[in-house]
Amino acid sequence: MTTQDGQLTPAPTSSLNRRRMLAVALGGAATVALPAPAWAADDLRPGAVRAPQLTPEDRKIVRQASAKRALNDLFTLSEKIGPRIGGTASERRAADFIARTLDRMGYDTVLQPFPVADKFLADLSSPTRLPWDLCWQAGASAHGALDTKVRGQVIDVGSGAAENYPANAAGRIVLIDYVAAQREQLVATALAKGAAAVIFLPADAVAPRRASAFTPTLPGSAANPVPIPVVGVAQAQKHRLRELVAAQRLVLVIKTSAHRNLISNNVIGERLGTSGPNGPVVMVCAHYDTVIGAPGANDDGSGTVLALELARVLKNTPTNATIRFALWGSEEQGLIGSRYYVRQLPQAERDRFLAVYNNDMVATSWDPATRYWLLSFTGQSNRATDEVAAAAVRLGYEPQLSPVTQRGASDHQSFQEAGIASANFSWRGEESPALLEPPYHSPEDTIEKNISLERLQVSLELIGAATHRTAVDG
Repeated sequence: MTTQDGQLTPAPTSSLNRRRMLAVALGGAATVALPAPAWAADDLRPGAVRAPQLTPEDRKIVRQASAKRALNDLFTLSEKIGPRIGGTASERRAADFIARTLDRMGYDTVLQPFPVADKFLADLSSPTRLPWDLCWQAGASAHGALDTKVRGQVIDVGSGAAENYPANAAGRIVLIDYVAAQREQLVATALAKGAAAVIFLPADAVAPRRASAFTPTLPGSAANPVPIPVVGVAQAQKHRLRELVAAQRLVLVIKTSAHRNLISNNVIGERLGTSGPNGPVVMVCAHYDTVIGAPGANDDGSGTVLALELARVLKNTPTNATIRFALWGSEEQGLIGSRYYVRQLPQAERDRFLAVYNNDMVATSWDPATRYWLLSFTGQSNRATDEVAAAAVRLGYEPQLSPVTQRGASDHQSFQEAGIASANFSWRGEESPALLEPPYHSPEDTIEKNISLERLQVSLELIGAATHRTAVDG
């Protein structure tokens, strides 16, 4: 989800049903146990106030939709591919995976390319290995040394004042608390002391937020770069690095890279409805890119795999309307992919849309994320919010839904700006849609730390039932 501050209401013993656990192998390094959904179509759901009252059409959807199956796709995106920064090779690997998946299901699938800004990244590693449970990608300054690799012992110089440096700082990698107004002097001091690289550490964000990895800006130009790497890590990485330095002699390898002349892609797959090529369209969408340093399991791997799972469920289901699945590139840079898509649509094509169901962060395991939010950029209800609210009534979930609430900052905004009925659907804290989980935009947004299969299953049922009803009715 792109930045603009910001999940089932608890059943008596938590909203999560823990009758059985699903073991997930994470790259052979560890096994994670997730609570697995364990209810039949007509069962009372965890946190629901009553048994569902499903239509025959609803029952077809909820019997087939499987969060457990969707987890396989999520493993590929967040664990095998990892951070998917707009326009970089990792984002393209994700786009190709999504396109192949839709192709195999029989959808008419295309990649829609568009240009995006340059990116500057860093990868941290150690000969003795860094903790596996964190992603170790960070941001690199465009005015530091790029496309290079340095190795050195790490020292913590706190605020970065000259007196904080030991006598033998030459060749060391230094940890420095980042203060934007002092960044030029902090780097100058590190250079004067002979440092091999600077790792800037962000100030801790206000709980429950945790600061993200960042790309430090520095005075200077491409013609006169700082001759050492300057990188910005996330809050979780900061604390782990300081613990490691305090406990042992830590050696790091920092590899920086410049990614220029970038092309990002939207992935669009559709199945024609019985009304034909000029008939109405129902869209299910999500973004598949991430911010720097985040594996993006929930933001927004969860929305992406929801779309892919519903594509499986609906691929052979006759509907009046065309069903279109869209996975957006470069959302995290300002909704670039979805805005590009909407701009290319002639008015006649815009008029075909009945509803756009955007799914951004639909599976967090954070306990306080007890509300399923209906978020509209205009603050007004529309076909998308109405159909999901009606599906919630049929499934017995209506007390867990927010009222329609004004909020943009995800791809539904691109459509509502053009007058197309759309909304964003997301699990967040009960008090406000701004109350997002601590792993948001962080190296801890992993399957292990930030995914609930039960919340993903509920999201699948709500969006699946709403999408199917819309597409059948036309």
